Amino acid sequence: MSLYFAEGSPTAALSLADLRAGLFRVLEALEPRQKVLVVPPDFTRFHSRAGELTRIAYEFYRGRLAAILPALGTHAPMTEQEIAAMFGDVPRQLFQVHDWRRDLVTLGEVPGEFVRQESEGKLEYSWPAQVNRLLVEGGFDLILSIGQVVPHEVIGMANYNKNIFVGTGGAEGIHRSHFLGAVYGMERIMGRANTPVRRVLDYASEHFAKHLPIVYVLTVVGLNEQGQLVTRGLFVGDDRECFERAAALSFTVNVTLLDEPLKKVVVYLDPGEYKSTWLGNKAIYRTRMALADGGELIVLAPGVREFGEDQQIDQLIRRHGYVGTQRVLAAVQQDQDLAGNLSAAAHLIHGSSEGRFRITYCPGQLTREEVEAVNFHYAPLEEMVKRYDPGRLREGWNEVNGERIFYISNPALGLWAWKERFAAAG
Repeated sequence: MSLYFAEGSPTAALSLADLRAGLFRVLEALEPRQKVLVVPPDFTRFHSRAGELTRIAYEFYRGRLAAILPALGTHAPMTEQEIAAMFGDVPRQLFQVHDWRRDLVTLGEVPGEFVRQESEGKLEYSWPAQVNRLLVEGGFDLILSIGQVVPHEVIGMANYNKNIFVGTGGAEGIHRSHFLGAVYGMERIMGRANTPVRRVLDYASEHFAKHLPIVYVLTVVGLNEQGQLVTRGLFVGDDRECFERAAALSFTVNVTLLDEPLKKVVVYLDPGEYKSTWLGNKAIYRTRMALADGGELIVLAPGVREFGEDQQIDQLIRRHGYVGTQRVLAAVQQDQDLAGNLSAAAHLIHGSSEGRFRITYCPGQLTREEVEAVNFHYAPLEEMVKRYDPGRLREGWNEVNGERIFYISNPALGLWAWKERFAAAG
């Protein structure tokens, strides 16, 4: 088990040439590989630099790179336009589509007693370690798992073995891991590398997946003082040290701890990246610990046109709405469809303010009736964009017509929390 490469700091700005040199150094040092699978994130992680790193891997291996399997999890398959934008001229025939309900192999079961312990007695089910069958049956002698480490609402810090067990995982494993995180408490999880969900995945890695030739390629990405995206770190390895080094840097780069709670937060969702509340509710997850009691979160969402990217989950969100933990847990007991889609139940919990602050959605392609039916407040997008113009606002504090607001241009890039609330949650 090795850490092959580690470079980065809170002030580093790694160029494409730096990424290429670092990854080439690792691949040259590895034993020759003849059949390579690359597992990058999908378009929802466009800013991860995974597209460029996949292109670099293809440049190195060429014909020996046999397949690329975007880690979709429950997300919709990538479109031709998204593949072109993210991966450039990498041959299209290499790309495979992960079917999270059918294309699966179960490597083993994390015992229910372990899950019970990690959930503090709230859950007792076992957890199936499922992956796309291509990883097991494809005959690969190298699996490059590429992605960004950043605060995450389900597991604490995204990526590492989550890219494998959730990104290429199956319905049961995804549902149960998401529900474990929700029941344990997302505010106790976000921004932390050692969490119940991570420990379940680590158990699976240790007991069931050692035979898979996985090497992790992890980035840390943040904004510089000019508001531009920069790569702060690159870490490559096949064990947890690689993840821990990236997570420690990500905490410094991506977590903003505030001296006071925020009364009004405005978040913009890029229409090319956010088309559903399933993804767009990152605006809620990543700011909830920053918002003051009685405060307001305004979500400018020009591309949002649906609730769930999966049709069945979309219907469940519409049926139940973002109504808070207790009502969602009660609904799980009463609705067999929701009980069979526990990641949807987790999402409904995550997307509620629990009545503590107001959530105002301003979608481009959902009606007032649809938004209010799921327990959000609604405001017309055109009106709110005139008032809070993303083209004029800067990251962080702004004054708009005498009103002090806090602006975030992309919630996927970090976590914002009031220092006292973050400390208390841990």
